[in-house]
Amino acid sequence: MTEISTALTISAKSSATLAILLAALLLPLSFTGGVVTTPAISHELQGGTLSLAWLTNGFMLTFASGLLAAGVAADKLSYKRIFIAGLALFAVSSLLIFFTQSAFALGVYRALQGIAAAMTLAGGATALAHLHSGNARTRAFSLLGTLFGVGLAFGPLMMGLITDGFGWRWVYLVLALIATLIALTSQLLLAAPQVRASGPVDMRGTALFSIALLAFTTALILLPQYGAISWPLLLCAVLTLLAGGEFYRHTKRVEAPVFSLTLLRQPHFAGVLLLPVATCYCYVVLLIVIPLFLMGAQGLSETQSAVNLLSLTAPMLIFPGIAAWLTRWFRAGNVAVFGLLLATLGLLGMAHAIATADITGLSIAMFITGAGAALPWGLMDGLAVSAVSVERAGMAAGLFNTVRVAGEGIALAVVMALLTLFNQWQLHQTLPALDASTHEAVAGWLSGSHIAEASKLLPQLTVRELVRNVQYAYQVLLYGLAAITLVCTGMIGFLLTRPTLPR
Repeated sequence: MTEISTALTISAKSSATLAILLAALLLPLSFTGGVVTTPAISHELQGGTLSLAWLTNGFMLTFASGLLAAGVAADKLSYKRIFIAGLALFAVSSLLIFFTQSAFALGVYRALQGIAAAMTLAGGATALAHLHSGNARTRAFSLLGTLFGVGLAFGPLMMGLITDGFGWRWVYLVLALIATLIALTSQLLLAAPQVRASGPVDMRGTALFSIALLAFTTALILLPQYGAISWPLLLCAVLTLLAGGEFYRHTKRVEAPVFSLTLLRQPHFAGVLLLPVATCYCYVVLLIVIPLFLMGAQGLSETQSAVNLLSLTAPMLIFPGIAAWLTRWFRAGNVAVFGLLLATLGLLGMAHAIATADITGLSIAMFITGAGAALPWGLMDGLAVSAVSVERAGMAAGLFNTVRVAGEGIALAVVMALLTLFNQWQLHQTLPALDASTHEAVAGWLSGSHIAEASKLLPQLTVRELVRNVQYAYQVLLYGLAAITLVCTGMIGFLLTRPTLPR
């Protein structure tokens, strides 16, 4: 009987783990779905540049800002409730998007979907930490990161096929159905956690951190539309400084803050936190801007764009496993640094290929970039969670994933702002006498590679000239991303080789 009971326990644990991992696969599908469906949504709902950008930015903004709070809630309340509630909210928000007839409302629902994603990820990560321990726990979190990569790799292709075959609305209907199925399965398979004594929740610290992050990211998103000297940007800047400063003082005053800034004094921990920041700039942002370039500037369909993007994303299926295999002989930090150096080389190749309109060269360079980014991607979840105690697993997982997702949201906002700026510079070189408002409006459309909309505002330039303007902006951007990745690589290599300080 004991053996049967043990077998049933293992089976239930495996089934619950599978449900959590499937939920992790759902989130990147939603992230990439927002990008792939943007052109079709633009044609049907006629949104402006800001409302279209919000389809991705709004999701990332609330996803990043809510992760830490969701992690604390999963720790202190019930990870099962947070996880299933997140999936339910995800399904409802996806259905609302399916039925909407307004670009503005769609952006609101995407932001709601981001909150749901934060609850799902935080609850699932905490559940994984309680289901497993030791090496099994590290493997489970590494698999969680790998499946995120799989979702990012095949998400654009799957979403592209659905959009081409049935329409963009069906993308969100499919997401709603998947979320509902996982929620029902988890309700049956995921055991409720035992109620245990718990210390006070640092609600003030959680709120201050979330507000500061929300205001800062919002400022970056609004920058291309309103400019640096405008009341929305000034309001966001003031709110960021006030909330951030108060959060810093708060962590010094309370005995058990939501997370202690002294963790950043640990070189190894700080280096691990920089890994997702580096992969944001050499990989994640490319999943957004490259499809926009291929669909807008190159005139490819959603499916054709997704097929071309496989050069970048397919390595994510293979190279995380290679990274784990390499750690038998090399330190994980060294493997990660080598991967980031490889990604830097790939970014430089992409910049050259776009400047010369070499599509074959672009595919090769994207493969090199994807392979390089995949090496640290397969290691960083395991590195981050290996030093985490199960009692505070939700907070620690929430902190690491907050850095990862917040870094992605911030990086995306920075990249879109830079694309607008570079397009504006090039337009000024071509038509210096053009008034500033037209420059800004056209540059906003070109930053998303919306050539047709830009051509309506600027008929004196041919489509080919507008495409060359976009190519210039992408070339400069990719050189900049290579520089950022190289700087991060140097810092990571330095920090991960420093001795760990006593805790």
